[in-house]
Amino acid sequence: MTLLRLLFLSLLASHGFQEALSFTSPRGSSIISGAKGKSSSTASSTSTSLFGLRSTLVEIRNSLLSRDRTDSELKDGIAFFYDRSSKLWEDVWGEHMHHGYYVPENRTDHVQAQIDLIDEVLKWAGVPENGGENCPKKVVDVGCGIGGSSRHIVKKYEGCTAQGITLSPYQANRGNELAKEQGLAERASFQVADAMNMPFDDNSFDLVWSLESGEHMPDKAKFVNELLRVAAPGGRIIIVTWCHRDLEPGETSLSRKEERILKKINRAYYLPKWCSVNDYVQLLEKEGAVDIKREDWSYIIAPFWKAVIQSSLNVKSMMGLLKSGFSTIRGAYAMLLMLRGFNAGVIKFGLITCTKEKK
Repeated sequence: MTLLRLLFLSLLASHGFQEALSFTSPRGSSIISGAKGKSSSTASSTSTSLFGLRSTLVEIRNSLLSRDRTDSELKDGIAFFYDRSSKLWEDVWGEHMHHGYYVPENRTDHVQAQIDLIDEVLKWAGVPENGGENCPKKVVDVGCGIGGSSRHIVKKYEGCTAQGITLSPYQANRGNELAKEQGLAERASFQVADAMNMPFDDNSFDLVWSLESGEHMPDKAKFVNELLRVAAPGGRIIIVTWCHRDLEPGETSLSRKEERILKKINRAYYLPKWCSVNDYVQLLEKEGAVDIKREDWSYIIAPFWKAVIQSSLNVKSMMGLLKSGFSTIRGAYAMLLMLRGFNAGVIKFGLITCTKEKK
């Protein structure tokens, strides 16, 4: 069952749930085994539902192909999208809103895979285990979601505190609620703030953590500058982000087909123009960062999107999708595009780390 079929079921359910359950696939087999034949009135209702479905799918298609958004539209759209979709994500997947670490690739505990991703990224970046002299004491979580990474990090490192920022008021409030529930309110706090203009003093944090938020930043140079500004001298910066592939020698741009995939994803997830890991490295070098290290973990997170799609194939998720509204439905459709982009090699899961030079 594909995500598109999930959308068929979800959208039909908004007009009549019984008709949705007995919806027939294009191949002629019923989605639900044992579905009975319809009366003429039911058939008429289903015909009306299909008309509504077609209109909605056309709306999704048109929205994915429309003009690029301004920076202000992106900022407002990100807040709206995550205000509407974060509860649904938490209901299905829990407090971590990012990819998982799939080694071995056939692991089935997806929540643990997400937790392991945090630990493995920290290890890869050279952040010592708890008890070491150079363990982080002050962390900023840039694009914190509902605070899963922040709370995990302060639990991992004794005496560590974290401040998270997000554009979504819902996420900031929910992050603080969860911190209180877990007894971490004194060590992890969350607020609405713009990562392009963070409300922190220079040289404030010994660990600057950005897990799958960089893709939302419309000005990557300004973003990198802010990360380095708030980092303490000798502090570590970790960026884990969606990128497009590095260009090959002689290439000046991606192919038109690759650009079309990314543009459709941009519309669904409120993303600006993409960049490559190599672009990030060059920006960090220009800002004077040292000890720069990079790696492609696309193969490590590969099973994630299929797992997300499969987790959506139940009544609870479908009804939650409907309640979350059009932007979330469009985001669900874009999961197929993400999977296509990874499979085509145009989307990469990039890791970059560096330190701020000591003066």
